[in-house]
Amino acid sequence: MKERVVPNLHDLGAAALAAELSPHVHPSFRIRQIEKWLHDRGAWSFDQMTDLPRELRDSLASRFTLDLAETTERTPPAPDGSEKFLFRLGDGSLVESVFMPMGERTTLCLSSQAGCAVGCTFCVTGFYGAGRNLTPSEIVGQVHRIRLEKDVAWERMNLVFMGMGEPLLNFENLAIALETLERNVSPRRITISTSGIIPGIRELAALERRPNLAVSINAPDQKRREEIMPITKKYPLAELIETLREYPLEKGREMTAEYVLLAGWNDAPDDAAQLARLLRGLDVKVNAIPFNPDPSLPEWMKRPHDAAIDRFAAALVRHRVPVTVRRSRGDQISAACGQLRGKSERRRGA
Repeated sequence: MKERVVPNLHDLGAAALAAELSPHVHPSFRIRQIEKWLHDRGAWSFDQMTDLPRELRDSLASRFTLDLAETTERTPPAPDGSEKFLFRLGDGSLVESVFMPMGERTTLCLSSQAGCAVGCTFCVTGFYGAGRNLTPSEIVGQVHRIRLEKDVAWERMNLVFMGMGEPLLNFENLAIALETLERNVSPRRITISTSGIIPGIRELAALERRPNLAVSINAPDQKRREEIMPITKKYPLAELIETLREYPLEKGREMTAEYVLLAGWNDAPDDAAQLARLLRGLDVKVNAIPFNPDPSLPEWMKRPHDAAIDRFAAALVRHRVPVTVRRSRGDQISAACGQLRGKSERRRGA
């Protein structure tokens, strides 16, 4: 006999949630109460919904689930206050998120897949191989768990999809999660980071409410980008740049070009000049990210000296390209850029 699949209400956007509940919930204002418990408060049990009649709560519990990812491990806070959260999903998969306090704001770095098939050679998650897409409940569950465990107010929160996985290879579930999260977090405070999945960028562009877009560039030419980002063979750099030229940006917004700096490989002033020519005409800022070493990554990959980083940034400024240099946060807890992985995971292959 085929096992009955119990719908998880956290997997549903507003319209789908109303359609799912309307045959069972009366009067209709109760649906709005349930929606508030789910999307604003992150309820994981119908018993928490104390303003609903007991009979209705029991009826809902017999038909639906509210399962969220369980926190299985938290690192002790790093000196900068960062903490890494390890979540165990229903099938035993592990995903990681990072809590990063930044003055009055708090940034949560979220995962969209359990593993990653893109295989960027500078990224630890790629080293551990492909996994599966996260469901909407597994995506928003990371936010709810951290928000409640760290007592973070919605209005203080920035969300960045820069954790495990390629968000735009999980677009359908990502879009549902965004619809839910944007009830409380403005799209201007949500960033999607992609390796350059062109169809996904076009799908993102078609959304009525668009988050910020960050694209990993990492090399100023096709040949070198292919060496460290194999996805470039499928989605060539020139086509990616043309797609970004077509991306709609509201007034006052810009996209981000992420650029991992590797010593002696892509960090020279001439590389910066070539990158500036590549990005000419785009409303873009460059986020220069000094490489974070890890024992599982190629030995030739090194972090540039600070002087080389400064020369690279200065060359971009001379070419009138806005640039920031990301000073790593969470590197003491293996939570810096490109280092997310479960400690118990073994390499699965690309």
